[in-house]
Amino acid sequence: MTSSGERQDAPRADDGPRGRSGVSRLKLALLGVVAVGVLASPFWAPLVMRQMAFFRVRRVEILGAHYVAAGDILARLHVDTLASIWNPTKPLAARIATLPEIETVDVDRKLPGTLVVKVTERVPVALVPAANGFRVFDERGTALPIDPTRVGIDVPVLSQRDTSLLRLLGAMRTQMPALYARLSEVRRADRNELVFHLRTWPVRTLRDVTLERLADIDPVEADLTRRQLRVSEIDLRFRDQVIARLQ
Repeated sequence: MTSSGERQDAPRADDGPRGRSGVSRLKLALLGVVAVGVLASPFWAPLVMRQMAFFRVRRVEILGAHYVAAGDILARLHVDTLASIWNPTKPLAARIATLPEIETVDVDRKLPGTLVVKVTERVPVALVPAANGFRVFDERGTALPIDPTRVGIDVPVLSQRDTSLLRLLGAMRTQMPALYARLSEVRRADRNELVFHLRTWPVRTLRDVTLERLADIDPVEADLTRRQLRVSEIDLRFRDQVIARLQ
């Protein structure tokens, strides 16, 4: 028994087996919190997982590619099985974007080891005769490195590269797809006139024809088809008139 003047020290936390086990559990809990914090951090997590073989690239999925060869995309991607999917993806997308056929590209990850490449291609709108066949052009007037003998391309033919016509064809493809699908050729009749060769009959217009004006063809064609008339040409050159010349 101690006297009232003596002080009795409280037991320390590490006294005995129970104290030591409590410290161990505390240390493990702290380490767990730190580990979760590292892995949850947008900065530290990729740095840690980038070193793990589990996350090495084993597969590449390519979505949206029709005209550009998958091999060309893989060559620009330039990754191997030692690369981690946690490596930055922006440089990968930037390399693929240098392909002239590509308009937009996005590279995503699919755990544990797949890179997913999503591309939007620049779309051909016309073929132009060249020395060794045909060259493919988009609506910007840019030649695309697409071989029409390798990839099926159903687009109209122009006699020469014409940027204003290519822009018009690009607008037709997106806004008037049914009419564009029927178009086989566009040629300049003279300096101020165009002739659109549809699969049914030719349509003659002025050089500055608009999509709104081309839309005037639809009701006239419907009437001609209903009446089973044979037409040699439809003429849109005259304001507010659609003239159908019969055979």
